[in-house]
Amino acid sequence: MEDAPALYELNSDPEVMKYTGNSPFASIKEAEDFVRGYDHYRDYGYGRWSVVLRETGEFIGWCGLKFNESEQVDIGFRFFRKDWGKGYATESTQATLAYGFGELKMKEIIGRAAKANTASIRVLEKLGMEYWKEDTCKGIEDSAYYRIKRPV
Repeated sequence: MEDAPALYELNSDPEVMKYTGNSPFASIKEAEDFVRGYDHYRDYGYGRWSVVLRETGEFIGWCGLKFNESEQVDIGFRFFRKDWGKGYATESTQATLAYGFGELKMKEIIGRAAKANTASIRVLEKLGMEYWKEDTCKGIEDSAYYRIKRPV
């Protein structure tokens, strides 16, 4: 719950939200309600994680797995603009894949990004994900879908 104000701030940046297909929270209370109602851990045993700087404990964004509307597990991430380009998305998604394949024994994880969101696509490719298809994702018509299977 202590991350709700930072989540509200993160989702208030139009550049951060540009390619997400999500709407910003209308208030900190709405962010708190979102956190309170977040059911992925209860329903699936995994979800999105807060990402904090090891040195300071500062919330810089989130990353994690989600059972999505297409009944697939997707990896997602979102960071404050001031933290872009510092390797946090790559580091946190690598840890997320290791957890999904290692601890959770998932067979496949997908990643989705608007084709115009070249920075996120680069992160997915750094993970070893392979381009799979183009489709609509959360109202974004030209989204690129990537996937990776559990190593044998």
